[in-house]
Amino acid sequence: MKKVSLLLILFSVFAFSQRYTKQEISRINEGNVNSALPIFQTSDSLQHYVLLTQSSDANPKDQHTKILVNRMKLALISTFGGVGIAAPQVGINRNIIWAKRFDKENTPLEYFINPKIIWRSEVLHLGPEGDLSIEVFRDDFYRSHVIQLEYFDLNGKKFVEIVEGFTAVILQHEIDHLSGILISDKIKNQKLKTFEKVDAYKELK
Repeated sequence: MKKVSLLLILFSVFAFSQRYTKQEISRINEGNVNSALPIFQTSDSLQHYVLLTQSSDANPKDQHTKILVNRMKLALISTFGGVGIAAPQVGINRNIIWAKRFDKENTPLEYFINPKIIWRSEVLHLGPEGDLSIEVFRDDFYRSHVIQLEYFDLNGKKFVEIVEGFTAVILQHEIDHLSGILISDKIKNQKLKTFEKVDAYKELK
């Protein structure tokens, strides 16, 4: 009986933590709900603070999550060449991202609710990255070439999949945003590390 009660308490705490605040609901629904939300910039001190803040999980089935997901997509589409966006970039510290799937036919845009990287390869990819929230900043970053990703859709269905290549890079970049990690800060930490180039092999048939 005590175990059941404890589980109910834990579930209630979890459900409550996923509820949107009045401020979040106001922002998600401000203006025309069928339009893009403005993208936050590090050049604004208050917006920069939001971008540096840890995000929390969202309830996939909440009506506000559906609106937020749609307005995030519109925000990404409104950019010139953007390939991904995270909820903090539109002012909402929730674990939701969009990414362009270069690993799929016709490179569709897909959303990911409460995404988590549950495994990543030691083999790294090195390539240039920019950011929709940071003006005139671009540098080369090391990212795992392959990741295993866990996430949910708007119906609350859970997915687990392996993603590799440039799409994996995009997902890692956007998930960093959910932890308040910006590439302008990440590059400082990267320069303190040492990376070794290794040979790769494949079987001859």
